[in-house]
Amino acid sequence: MDALGDLLRGVRADGALFNRTVLNGPWESKHSEGAALTLVAVVRGAARIAAASGEPRTLREGDAAMVCTAAPFTLSGTGAASGGECELVTGAYQLESSVGCRLVSMLPPLLVVPAGDDCLPILELIAAEVAADRPGRQYVMDRMLDWMLACTLREWFDLPDACPPAWYRALGDDVVGPALHAMHDEPARPWTVASLAARAQVSRASFARNFTELVGRPPMAYLTEWRMALAAELLAEPGATVAAVAGQVGYADGFGFSDAFKRIRGITPSSYRTSLTTGRPDSASLRATG
Repeated sequence: MDALGDLLRGVRADGALFNRTVLNGPWESKHSEGAALTLVAVVRGAARIAAASGEPRTLREGDAAMVCTAAPFTLSGTGAASGGECELVTGAYQLESSVGCRLVSMLPPLLVVPAGDDCLPILELIAAEVAADRPGRQYVMDRMLDWMLACTLREWFDLPDACPPAWYRALGDDVVGPALHAMHDEPARPWTVASLAARAQVSRASFARNFTELVGRPPMAYLTEWRMALAAELLAEPGATVAAVAGQVGYADGFGFSDAFKRIRGITPSSYRTSLTTGRPDSASLRATG
C-alpha cells in the first residue's frame, strides 16, 4: 500500500491556473478565487502568507505552502525582505473528484513545507514554463502541478509537527497497520473483523479495540467509507455503471452498494453520476474517510 498514493488517487490537474509574479518594494496580494487547493512557492526572496484561520507564516526561498480551503488568503512582503525582490509561483486546483475532496478534508487550512531537495528542481521548471509560451503548455503545467503537490505532501508528512490523517499514522502500528494495508490493497475482498484480525495476528476483540482507538472508527465502518470513496472515483470514469462499480468495491449487487453509497454520501450512485455531468457537486462531497 502506498498511503500517499491513496490520498492522491483521482487528483489530476486539468486546466490548472498558474501565475508567476515578481514583486518589488512593499507589496500585498489578495487571493479570493475560491480554489479548493492552492500551492504557493517562493522562487526568490521571502513572503508572508495569511489564511482565513491560523497565524501568518513566513515563506523563504524554496519554501512551499498549501492553502487547503476555498477561503481567501493574502500574500505580502515581510520584514527587511519586503523592500527586496520576491518571485512567487502559485498554482490552483479546482478539485472535482470525491477523492480529491477527501484529500482536502484531511489537511489543515494552511501547511508550510521548508525548502527541500525534492521540490527545488520542479520550482525552477515551473517558473520557466509559466514564463514561456510553447505548444502543450497547459498540459505540461497541469502535470507539473500534480508533481509539485506530491512532492510538497511527501515532505510535509515527514515533518515532526505534521498532522496527517489518523489512518496514515496508524499504518506504522504492528496490529492496525497490516489490516489497513489489506483493506487498501484489496478493497473488494469480503473482509470481516475476524479475517482482518487474523491478518493482524491478534484476537478479534483486541484488533477491533486497537483499530477504533487509532483510526477513530470501527474497522467495518472505515472499510465502507474507503470503498465509497473509491466508488465515487470509479463512477466518474466514462462508461462506468453502478453494477460494475459495485463489484469493484466488494458488493455482489447494485442494491446493497446503492444503499451503502447513499448512507455514506447522502446521494444515490446514479444521482452522483448525473451531478458530475451537470457540474453540480454531490450533497456530501466533503464526507470522507478521516
